[in-house]
Amino acid sequence: MLFEVWAPDAREVALHTGGEEFPMARDPERAGWWRAEASAGHGTRYGFSLDGGPVLPDPRARRLPDGPDGPAAVVDTGAYSWRHEWAGRDLAGAVLYELHVGTFTEAGTFEAAAGRLGHLAGLGVTHVELMPVNSFPGTHGWGYDGVAPWAVHEPYGGPDGLKRFVDAAHAHGLGVVLDVVHNHLGPSGNRLPEFGPYFTDRHHTPWGSAVNLDAPGSDEVRAYFIGSALAFLRDYRLDGLRLDAVHALVDDRAEHFLAELSAAVDALADELGRPLFLVAESDRNDPRTTAPRAANGLGLHAQWNDDLHHALHTALTGEAQGYYADFARAPLAALAKTLTGVFFHDGTYSSFRGRRHGRPVDRTAAETRRFLAYAQTHDQVGNRARGDRLAAHLSPGLAACAAALVLCGPYTPMLFMGEEWGARTPWQYFTDHPDPELAEAVRRGRRREFAAHGWAEEDVPDPQDPATRLRSCLDWDEPRREPHAALLAWHRALIALRRAHVSPRTVPADVHVSFDEERRWLYLRHGGLHLAVHLAAEGTAEIPLTVHTADELASWGVCEPPRGDGLLRLGPHSAAVLR
Repeated sequence: MLFEVWAPDAREVALHTGGEEFPMARDPERAGWWRAEASAGHGTRYGFSLDGGPVLPDPRARRLPDGPDGPAAVVDTGAYSWRHEWAGRDLAGAVLYELHVGTFTEAGTFEAAAGRLGHLAGLGVTHVELMPVNSFPGTHGWGYDGVAPWAVHEPYGGPDGLKRFVDAAHAHGLGVVLDVVHNHLGPSGNRLPEFGPYFTDRHHTPWGSAVNLDAPGSDEVRAYFIGSALAFLRDYRLDGLRLDAVHALVDDRAEHFLAELSAAVDALADELGRPLFLVAESDRNDPRTTAPRAANGLGLHAQWNDDLHHALHTALTGEAQGYYADFARAPLAALAKTLTGVFFHDGTYSSFRGRRHGRPVDRTAAETRRFLAYAQTHDQVGNRARGDRLAAHLSPGLAACAAALVLCGPYTPMLFMGEEWGARTPWQYFTDHPDPELAEAVRRGRRREFAAHGWAEEDVPDPQDPATRLRSCLDWDEPRREPHAALLAWHRALIALRRAHVSPRTVPADVHVSFDEERRWLYLRHGGLHLAVHLAAEGTAEIPLTVHTADELASWGVCEPPRGDGLLRLGPHSAAVLR
């Protein structure tokens, strides 16, 4: 078997496998690459030593059976026998469901999560979006501290566990999207700098030195991350990738890394004959993120829209701290702007940033399906001090209003696991760092961060306490109880209505909104679908529609559809979807 590794600065490299050491030779055709032949097969352990140093796992390891500090294991990517054919599932018309393997069930494995896929198929979602599953130290964590971008976390079930999960999802007609992190590696177990210039001090990120995308050696670094992305899409039959915090991918080259990545993914889709897509998390509010490469865009297929989340969150909760401040001044106006123009900050002043921010999208050309809408995400729940969900503070009626705006609005909707039944379990920040010094630093840092915002230290959960992760696991008995059962039925009904009545080809110019900030109602129309919510806690809202009569498709709370006068009457905390 041929073993290869990129180590441009090493004077000598050795392969270690089967209790033997094999000197590696320089590849005469690829600068910085080393190669050696050795007898090996599926499951064989191996590693590399540089200049006589310790044995390190392969940076391209597909499996790390003992974790990031142990040897790699050979994976025969063709050994798994797929049970279900899969033609792919496009992003157009999608309803995504963000899921964390480690807390979707208490067992926290791919196998246990697969056992709940029938629930998601019955809910009507089209794609499961897995939070990161790359290998990281310890057993439990969010996944954003991964240190092996080619490997699958062993405690979840490793590579075969992920394949069995994807296979099971396909059996239910569900696509699978994977969250990947290219902007940094975790603070413990990252051995890439020992192999080559994977990072650069030319740029800095919130996590330290930036991934080297434009300094000397960056050709190989870019190929490393693009190769990882393509391998997951191809070998695990994934439908798409969610790209974490792309604004932290600092790249001064003429062709941005993301444009190169999107071109490679489009080429792979053509080769495989099935649709593939990339969804960016970006806080830049830059239309170029999803603009075609031919128009000097990055060519990504969609992006998260935090502005819509912030507007909706402030309208529902009244919170006004931090980045919510600008949205909270007139939350329904902010919500109307994001529903009809995508970004709230589209060149306007952002008090949180202390500067102008963003650019407007072309309302006549930028299809709404390219922007994701959501009321909750892992970030927006887990980065609160106590990890409290909306359901911990809102009435079931307000939760129903939020669901209606997300699921029957113009954008591609996404739910965060448990949101569909108004889960009351928190989703808190938890870690499992084996290094005691790092564990204590994370614990202290978390408490300091929230103490600066007025939280008592004892109110901030200890990330390293196993109880913090256990509290964050979904309670699967909740959906059988009220009001959870009614909210679950409401979400199912809304998703079915979306599938029947919402066009994936809508553009923002086709979306029309009216609202009353003081009386706290909002009316949204796109295509033939009419949606209204009344967020006030008392009184009846009389909402003028653009039609004299309309048929009720679904409603929550008190609803009197118009009967010739064009007025929809909604009680407190009520929502209606009409045709």
